[in-house]
Amino acid sequence: MTTKRSLIRRATAVATTATAALALAACGGNGDDTGSAHNGHSTASPSASAPAQQGDHNATDVTFAQGMIPHHRQAIEMADLAATRAESAEVKKLAGEIKKAQDPEIKTLSGWLTSWGEQVPAVGTGHGGHDMSGMMSAEEMKQLESSSGKAFDAAFLQMMVKHHEGAVAMAKTEQSDGKYQPAKEMAGAIITSQSAEIARMNTLLGNKS
Repeated sequence: MTTKRSLIRRATAVATTATAALALAACGGNGDDTGSAHNGHSTASPSASAPAQQGDHNATDVTFAQGMIPHHRQAIEMADLAATRAESAEVKKLAGEIKKAQDPEIKTLSGWLTSWGEQVPAVGTGHGGHDMSGMMSAEEMKQLESSSGKAFDAAFLQMMVKHHEGAVAMAKTEQSDGKYQPAKEMAGAIITSQSAEIARMNTLLGNKS
């Protein structure tokens, strides 16, 4: 008997609390116009930003990481071709630097995605004809693979300039719209290093712009 009575008592207490909460909510919403507008805004924003609280990141950070991984992988693929096909020592040196910089970044980006519970792009994704921020199409990659010497150097530099410009654009979006501080810092480093490499490559190509 006593347990039944205490259960009823507990249920009544819960119902009373819920009613009080409803009354409070109604009271808050029925105030003057500015008050209700302010309340409406403040109750909406915590729920809107709640998912971003996980690891303090947002959708832009996820897009940046998921886009930059295949982008970097392709740059490394192109850099690997330079090791055996390039004639210019400067092109070979640049390719080595690109690989050295971007390999660890892929590992870091993958680690972030894993910690956020997001998908890490599978190896091989990002190929195909679509033009994602300076990504080379499968045809362009084949063209690069089949060339060597001076022809390779010119094709590599032209493609890598376009590729880097795409990465810089992606990094700028991350800097302006991203939330995760380490990702924004990486974006800043990408903008600095790849802009400098674009200038070097344009000089090698003879473009003074």
